[in-house]
Amino acid sequence: MAGSISELPAVPIEGHQPMAVGSADHPMRQMTRRAAGLVPDAPWDDAARAEVAAYFDDLAPTWHTRTSPGREAVVADVLERGVPTDLAAADVCVELGSGIGAYTPLLAQRWRRVLAVELAFEMLQRAPAEPGHRVLADGALLPVADGSVDAVVLVNCFLFPLEVDRVLPPDGLLVWVNSSGTHTPIHLSSTDVVTALPGRWEGVASEAGEATWCVVRRSAA
Repeated sequence: MAGSISELPAVPIEGHQPMAVGSADHPMRQMTRRAAGLVPDAPWDDAARAEVAAYFDDLAPTWHTRTSPGREAVVADVLERGVPTDLAAADVCVELGSGIGAYTPLLAQRWRRVLAVELAFEMLQRAPAEPGHRVLADGALLPVADGSVDAVVLVNCFLFPLEVDRVLPPDGLLVWVNSSGTHTPIHLSSTDVVTALPGRWEGVASEAGEATWCVVRRSAA
């Protein structure tokens, strides 16, 4: 493993249940591993980008049914226990796969500016204009300068390791959340996350209700 992860105690979240049934053969699980560079000879490309955008465009009209207080509590737990206090009020956060904007308000409480990035146009259309700045873009080609953001947050979104490495400064944070744990179609373990990222990374991981999450940054060692 290219780094080290410390496990924090799991916390219960009343009423939180998995809202997806993901498995190794789920098309979005396969696409997750492709995006992270964990599938040899199957890179993220234009065809993959179009397939994912179409998939989530189709789901957009009913996506609001997948939000819940329990899922919001999961993200709140990550921000409370996972984000170091010295970076909790930092400047710029990129929220990848922001969807209909369910979690952007929570992020806007912790970072001064949130760039909410979404690939599926139909999802973005259903998101409120505020808080955050909403951008239609591919997470593999972010419209931000090198080392210019303090955190990249991915709640059930694809990890693009090289792009994350590019946009984060040396002390920048990657926040990874799977709201339905291993049942999440877009799932990577914390080990997968740090293995996919260039260099050495360290941080913490935990479970909240049925969810799993980790928060990592580059190792100083």
